[in-house]
Amino acid sequence: MKKPWPIIKLASAPVQIIDGDRGKNYPKHGEFADSGYCLFLNAGNVTTDGFNFSDCQFISEGKDQKLRKGKLIPLDVVMTTRGTVGNIGLNNENVPYDNIRINSGMVIFRPDPIYLSSDYFYHYLRSPLFKNQVNALKSGVAQPQLPIRDINHINMALPPRDEQEQISNILSAYDDLIENNRRRIELLEQAARLLYEEWFVQLRFPGHEHVKKVDGIPEDWDKKTAYEAMEIYSGGTPSTTDPEYWGEDIPFYTPKDHSRAAYVLDTERSITEKGLSNCNSKLYGKNTIFMSARGTVGKIIMAQRPMAMSQTSYALIGKNNVTQLFLYVALQQSLQQYKQRASGAVFDAIIVDTYKIIPFIIPSKTLIKEYEAFATPIFTQMENLLLSNRNLRQARNLLIPRLMSGEIAV
Repeated sequence: MKKPWPIIKLASAPVQIIDGDRGKNYPKHGEFADSGYCLFLNAGNVTTDGFNFSDCQFISEGKDQKLRKGKLIPLDVVMTTRGTVGNIGLNNENVPYDNIRINSGMVIFRPDPIYLSSDYFYHYLRSPLFKNQVNALKSGVAQPQLPIRDINHINMALPPRDEQEQISNILSAYDDLIENNRRRIELLEQAARLLYEEWFVQLRFPGHEHVKKVDGIPEDWDKKTAYEAMEIYSGGTPSTTDPEYWGEDIPFYTPKDHSRAAYVLDTERSITEKGLSNCNSKLYGKNTIFMSARGTVGKIIMAQRPMAMSQTSYALIGKNNVTQLFLYVALQQSLQQYKQRASGAVFDAIIVDTYKIIPFIIPSKTLIKEYEAFATPIFTQMENLLLSNRNLRQARNLLIPRLMSGEIAV
């Protein structure tokens, strides 16, 4: 009979737990930039499914040198410890940055490679075996947190090093397929964006040589505002104290559900028909565009199926011949304008009046239809790849606890 794996606490595991720098040199709001020497991780960069670098902030080399701790080296594992607790990222070869620091709401795990595989440890931290312990230990209602002193009490199974590798190889095969699909999705979205830029920004659309221009645009195009190009709807949240409003099959979108892809498939929470009828949200149909309006403003994504939505976003539906796929790519192209115009005393926010001052060029109905015909199969492929990735994650996540408990022999 196979000998059971030893169960140890993280305090005695072959892994360092490293806190971020919280001293006087911690970066202030004005010291972050959209590009720079060192990526300074924010909460949105560390997700339930690894790193997401769609919205990054950077610090200068000089600022980086003033910070004492919290800098990643290859094969470090990062975990969020405040707010959304327990999201995990692995600093492997897929990470495109050489200099990375964690913020004050994260920790770094640095496994000793002689005794503990970073890949194995990364998969363990994503397993229910770990997540259940995190949920039992985290404290704080308004701002959940998990300090290092509590992390040290978490148990983990420690197989022999060769068995760790075998487990990691099985699970990494799923991750490799997911990553390949993710890259294909990026290329597809890039193709839709590049054609949009070619036709509607550089004005090199089919037959452009024979079209008269007035004030810099073709004469059959219209200069409008974003407010005139789309219907803008608000959301709302049903009372969180009434259990009859929550827990059934109407997905309830919030910016927490945002992903790097064009579509949101699933949401963290769902509401009932009664909950929908007792909040300010409608049930928004497939391809409705959600744009975050508070906090990290301007993040956009499309509903892959009918969903309700919280008051922290707007639901956008094109009008005046503006189709949803055209609108989605057009908004991606102009996101910086929304971010620059966001304002708020406590946090940035987009208000309805913001849409009234942002210009929006509406091309001819015929050209929008041509673009839609090109974009539709691209977005269909993207949707299918996202659904495939969801299935791969579900299969992988079912395997993780069975492999790591020793139920499945390796």
